[in-house]
Amino acid sequence: MSDKPRSYKAAGVDVEAGYAVVEKIKKHVASTSIPGVLGNIGSFACFFQPDLSGLQEPVLVASNDGVGTKVKLAAALDRHDTVGIDLVAMSVNDLICSGATPLFFLDYIAVHKVLPAQVEQIVAGIAEGCRQAGCALIGGETAEMNDVYQPGEYDLAGFAVGLVEKSKILNVERVKIGDVVVGLPSSGLHSNGYSLARKVLGAADYAELLTPTKIYVREVLGYLKSGVEIHSIANITGGSFYEKLARAIPARVNVVLDPQSWEPLPIFKKIQAAGHIEPKEMYSAFNMGIGMCLIVPPSEAAKINGRVIGKIVEGNKAVVIEGVG
Repeated sequence: MSDKPRSYKAAGVDVEAGYAVVEKIKKHVASTSIPGVLGNIGSFACFFQPDLSGLQEPVLVASNDGVGTKVKLAAALDRHDTVGIDLVAMSVNDLICSGATPLFFLDYIAVHKVLPAQVEQIVAGIAEGCRQAGCALIGGETAEMNDVYQPGEYDLAGFAVGLVEKSKILNVERVKIGDVVVGLPSSGLHSNGYSLARKVLGAADYAELLTPTKIYVREVLGYLKSGVEIHSIANITGGSFYEKLARAIPARVNVVLDPQSWEPLPIFKKIQAAGHIEPKEMYSAFNMGIGMCLIVPPSEAAKINGRVIGKIVEGNKAVVIEGVG
């Protein structure tokens, strides 16, 4: 008799487990519902009717991202509720850099094997991230691919869509010489630098590394809605200050940061000591305790719950960290 698989399940894909996942996550998806959500989970497509009243030129803004190798730590500790928050944060924190309000979110979960309880933990975290961001989780996809991922492995991707009035889109050309950089504190590594952090730290530090990414949506939108003049925003993720702040300024200026103006979180000092990592590499790979930077006129800085960590000077789109390079 042939030993070839004669069913999808025998080939390694359990569709019944997928159906069980849908039932388990329905309550989490429902907990994120906001005005505009149409229909229920399980349709072939997802529907959202945005409220465009009061907008003259509404613009849709989209962003997608993942959480990188942070999922390996989640798998190692068998704790999967925080990486879902990270997944939402990575996209919605990018959306608000344009001044957009997140509307809805979709996820993609690729696994070696669908384990309903594990996937439910992930989606519960995604739902929590959506509640923090004030957006709806309206759909997603779970793919079982045992030929691609090893046992216990999975990967995540997320997609967020937001809305902004065209005239209110934040534009780097608003940045002026004399503006200051206000840093908002991070909750930890967020979701970047993990390939390096995992190589220099031991398993005893893994739980601390799973601290979820801070979601800045309500805070930043609160500043914008209250009339705080914000010229540009940088979400400090991959590439950290050197790459992300360079995106937030025009070609005619530089950003000069004073690293003495804030105290890096202890986890970053531990990583640097354990790996004997040069300071410039630390500020290139990690947020060092600053998760988002708002570039504003000096008169606006006191209106923001952060600290002034730098200034805008004449230049050529470079980021300079004093004493680091």
